Amino acid sequence: MSLRLDDQLCFALYAASRAVTAAYAPLLAPLGLTYPQYLVMLVLWETDGVSVKQIGERLALDSGTLTPLLKRLESQGLLARQRSAEDERVVEIHLSADGKKLKQRAKSIPEKLGCKFGVPLEEIIDLRDRLHALTSATRTSATEDA
Repeated sequence: MSLRLDDQLCFALYAASRAVTAAYAPLLAPLGLTYPQYLVMLVLWETDGVSVKQIGERLALDSGTLTPLLKRLESQGLLARQRSAEDERVVEIHLSADGKKLKQRAKSIPEKLGCKFGVPLEEIIDLRDRLHALTSATRTSATEDA
Protein backbone atom coordinates (compact mmCIF):
# COMPACT_ATOMS: atom_id res chain seq x y z
CA MET A 1 0.00 0.00 0.00
CA SER A 2 1.26 3.48 -0.80
CA LEU A 3 1.66 6.45 1.49
CA ARG A 4 -1.04 8.38 -0.37
CA LEU A 5 -3.53 9.86 2.06
CA ASP A 6 -6.55 8.42 0.26
CA ASP A 7 -5.04 4.92 0.44
CA GLN A 8 -4.89 4.97 4.25
CA LEU A 9 -7.50 3.12 6.29
CA CYS A 10 -6.96 5.51 9.18
CA PHE A 11 -7.89 8.52 7.04
CA ALA A 12 -10.95 6.82 5.56
CA LEU A 13 -12.19 6.02 9.08
CA TYR A 14 -11.38 9.52 10.32
CA ALA A 15 -13.16 11.23 7.41
CA ALA A 16 -16.18 8.93 7.68
CA SER A 17 -16.39 9.48 11.43
CA ARG A 18 -16.35 13.26 11.01
CA ALA A 19 -18.98 13.11 8.26
CA VAL A 20 -21.30 10.87 10.26
CA THR A 21 -20.89 12.97 13.40
CA ALA A 22 -21.70 16.12 11.39
CA ALA A 23 -24.81 14.40 9.99
CA TYR A 24 -26.08 13.89 13.53
CA ALA A 25 -25.80 17.57 14.50
CA PRO A 26 -29.03 18.85 12.90
CA LEU A 27 -30.94 15.83 14.22
CA LEU A 28 -29.68 16.31 17.77
CA ALA A 29 -30.06 20.11 17.89
CA PRO A 30 -33.83 19.99 18.57
CA LEU A 31 -33.07 17.70 21.53
CA GLY A 32 -30.46 20.11 22.88
CA LEU A 33 -27.74 17.46 22.65
CA THR A 34 -24.30 17.33 21.13
CA TYR A 35 -23.09 14.09 19.60
CA PRO A 36 -20.97 13.08 22.66
CA GLN A 37 -23.90 13.89 24.95
CA TYR A 38 -26.15 11.73 22.77
CA LEU A 39 -23.71 8.82 23.21
CA VAL A 40 -23.89 9.21 27.00
CA MET A 41 -27.68 9.30 26.86
CA LEU A 42 -27.72 6.16 24.69
CA VAL A 43 -25.75 4.33 27.39
CA LEU A 44 -28.14 5.56 30.10
CA TRP A 45 -31.25 4.74 28.07
CA GLU A 46 -29.94 1.17 27.85
CA THR A 47 -29.02 0.93 31.53
CA ASP A 48 -29.92 3.61 34.03
CA GLY A 49 -27.93 3.95 37.24
CA VAL A 50 -24.48 3.02 35.97
CA SER A 51 -21.21 4.37 37.29
CA VAL A 52 -19.10 7.02 35.60
CA LYS A 53 -16.43 4.35 35.16
CA GLN A 54 -18.87 2.03 33.36
CA ILE A 55 -19.99 4.82 31.02
CA GLY A 56 -16.35 5.65 30.30
CA GLU A 57 -15.54 2.02 29.51
CA ARG A 58 -18.57 1.69 27.25
CA LEU A 59 -17.72 4.85 25.29
CA ALA A 60 -13.92 4.51 25.50
CA LEU A 61 -13.71 7.92 27.18
CA ASP A 62 -11.56 8.92 30.12
CA SER A 63 -13.04 10.68 33.14
CA GLY A 64 -11.45 14.00 32.13
CA THR A 65 -13.55 13.96 28.96
CA LEU A 66 -16.65 12.36 30.47
CA THR A 67 -17.04 14.49 33.60
CA PRO A 68 -17.71 17.78 31.74
CA LEU A 69 -20.27 15.99 29.53
CA LEU A 70 -22.05 14.64 32.59
CA LYS A 71 -22.00 18.02 34.33
CA ARG A 72 -23.55 19.69 31.29
CA LEU A 73 -26.25 17.02 31.01
CA GLU A 74 -26.93 17.42 34.72
CA SER A 75 -27.25 21.21 34.33
CA GLN A 76 -29.75 20.56 31.53
CA GLY A 77 -31.80 18.52 34.00
CA LEU A 78 -31.37 15.24 32.13
CA LEU A 79 -29.51 13.27 34.78
CA ALA A 80 -28.26 13.30 38.35
CA ARG A 81 -24.89 12.27 39.70
CA GLN A 82 -24.74 10.69 43.14
CA ARG A 83 -22.28 8.80 45.24
CA SER A 84 -22.91 5.08 45.63
CA ALA A 85 -24.30 4.06 49.02
CA GLU A 86 -22.06 0.99 48.89
CA ASP A 87 -18.81 2.76 47.94
CA GLU A 88 -18.53 6.54 48.19
CA ARG A 89 -15.67 6.54 45.67
CA VAL A 90 -18.13 5.44 42.97
CA VAL A 91 -20.33 8.05 41.29
CA GLU A 92 -23.54 6.68 39.81
CA ILE A 93 -25.48 8.38 37.04
CA HIS A 94 -29.28 8.29 37.02
CA LEU A 95 -31.65 9.66 34.42
CA SER A 96 -34.08 12.33 35.54
CA ALA A 97 -37.73 12.28 34.46
CA ASP A 98 -36.80 14.68 31.64
CA GLY A 99 -33.91 12.43 30.62
CA LYS A 100 -36.26 9.47 30.39
CA LYS A 101 -38.80 11.50 28.36
CA LEU A 102 -36.09 12.59 25.93
CA LYS A 103 -35.68 8.97 24.84
CA GLN A 104 -39.08 9.09 23.14
CA ARG A 105 -38.08 12.18 21.17
CA ALA A 106 -34.78 10.55 20.17
CA LYS A 107 -36.27 7.28 18.88
CA SER A 108 -36.55 8.57 15.31
CA ILE A 109 -32.90 9.64 15.03
CA PRO A 110 -31.45 6.32 13.73
CA GLU A 111 -34.07 6.10 10.99
CA LYS A 112 -33.69 9.77 10.01
CA LEU A 113 -29.93 9.32 9.82
CA GLY A 114 -30.30 6.24 7.64
CA CYS A 115 -32.56 8.18 5.25
CA LYS A 116 -29.96 10.96 5.07
CA PHE A 117 -27.31 8.54 3.87
CA GLY A 118 -29.38 7.03 1.10
CA VAL A 119 -27.71 3.67 1.73
CA PRO A 120 -29.76 0.49 2.20
CA LEU A 121 -30.23 -0.50 5.83
CA GLU A 122 -28.58 -3.87 5.21
CA GLU A 123 -25.38 -2.14 4.04
CA ILE A 124 -25.34 0.13 7.08
CA ILE A 125 -25.79 -2.86 9.40
CA ASP A 126 -23.03 -4.78 7.59
CA LEU A 127 -20.67 -1.80 7.84
CA ARG A 128 -21.46 -1.34 11.52
CA ASP A 129 -20.77 -5.01 12.23
CA ARG A 130 -17.51 -4.91 10.27
CA LEU A 131 -16.40 -1.80 12.18
CA HIS A 132 -17.18 -3.51 15.50
CA ALA A 133 -15.07 -6.48 14.36
CA LEU A 134 -12.23 -4.15 13.34
CA THR A 135 -12.38 -2.38 16.70
CA SER A 136 -12.32 -5.66 18.56
CA ALA A 137 -9.40 -6.99 16.51
CA THR A 138 -7.49 -3.75 17.01
CA ARG A 139 -8.02 -3.83 20.77
CA THR A 140 -7.00 -7.49 20.93
CA SER A 141 -3.85 -6.75 18.94
CA ALA A 142 -2.99 -3.78 21.14
CA THR A 143 -3.40 -5.92 24.28
CA GLU A 144 -1.15 -8.64 22.85
CA ASP A 145 1.52 -6.06 21.93
CA ALA A 146 1.55 -4.54 25.42
